[in-house]
Amino acid sequence: MGSKYTKRYSDEYKRDAIELVRSSGRTVTEVARELGISSESLRGWVKKDRAAQEAGSVSAGRAGQSGADRDEELKRQRKLTAEQAKTIEILKKATAFFAKESDR
Repeated sequence: MGSKYTKRYSDEYKRDAIELVRSSGRTVTEVARELGISSESLRGWVKKDRAAQEAGSVSAGRAGQSGADRDEELKRQRKLTAEQAKTIEILKKATAFFAKESDR
């Protein structure tokens, strides 16, 4: 069994903490500090939940997720993809610029 100093958190608390990490855009460490829990504990919960979702979402999607939630997640993912595409484009231009500068 665990140490006598180990805190036990309810499944509901863990789910809420995981959702806070996902929806806030903040790091696990920041959320853990705000909640007053170990960042390693929260990181483990997030990792375990992500693995469970990947295993269960292959064919059925996220269990209990409404259409509005899926639409919101899709919107968030599209925005992230667009931001990443812009970043890649900027890095390509910077690489080309610095390659020309080093040739001089």
